[in-house]
Amino acid sequence: ISYVVTKTKVINGKYHRFLGRHFPRFYVLYTIFMKGLQMLWADAKKARRIKTNMWKHNIKFHQLPYREMEHLRQFRRDVTKCLFLGILSIPPFANYLVFLLMYLFPRQLLIQHFWTPKQQIDFLDIYHALRKQSHPEILCYLEKVVPLISDAGLQWHMTELCTKMQRGTHPAVHDILALRECFANHPLGIDQLRALQMKALCRAMLLTPYLPSVLLRHRLKTHTTVIHQLDKALAKLGVGQLTAQEVKSACYLRGLNSTHIAEERCRTWLGEWLQISCSLKETELSLLLHNVVLLSINYVGSRR
Repeated sequence: ISYVVTKTKVINGKYHRFLGRHFPRFYVLYTIFMKGLQMLWADAKKARRIKTNMWKHNIKFHQLPYREMEHLRQFRRDVTKCLFLGILSIPPFANYLVFLLMYLFPRQLLIQHFWTPKQQIDFLDIYHALRKQSHPEILCYLEKVVPLISDAGLQWHMTELCTKMQRGTHPAVHDILALRECFANHPLGIDQLRALQMKALCRAMLLTPYLPSVLLRHRLKTHTTVIHQLDKALAKLGVGQLTAQEVKSACYLRGLNSTHIAEERCRTWLGEWLQISCSLKETELSLLLHNVVLLSINYVGSRR
């Protein structure tokens, strides 16, 4: 067995050198694909360990530590994308077409494990540009509901906030929290949002807007609840305990294009987000949903 393993390693090394010399572009793709498979397999094993531990100790998702919660959340999204490719590969000889599609449309069909370093930056910029298109629409809806707010003080606060946003000013935490009552019930409670508002918010959250209103509302509720649970776990851990990559990933999930922002600024922004999120009740999660736009649209460096 030892001899076979040694010979296999030698042959594999020669094969890699052959590809690197004669087919350099293909070799880069091959290397990224193999590393991606290894990372995906490692993620699957870690997710299985977490789920097993949850089952043994009767632990719910929201009771997990931050890193385990985030790992399960991301792994579920990755597996969903991989399952879609698996279904496409079922018909005879369809796997050849799938390989071609993966090469032509890596952003749409592949998870980040299979992106090149350049693609990771470019694709995240593209996704952020897509969600930025919904920002003016969401702010416009906030302006339209001002007359529907019964409290005169809250009307004034909402008008001031919208004016600041349009002037390019980054709002303070207390400016946003002052409006939490508006987002708990009519007109901006998550159960009172109109279909077009929900579609715009789905685009801002990088969720598909092409679903019936009932499913859109359920999807937004579920996604926002998960982020709220992650925020509580992250507040217990502390932003200072996160690595640079974890900080940037956390900011990007919450609406900030962190790929071009310095790490310290990302930590500051994430601290503001947690200050707002951890102050909210479950009935006020519509504010957290809108906070994806309110807190990120005018932040320094986020306009790329």
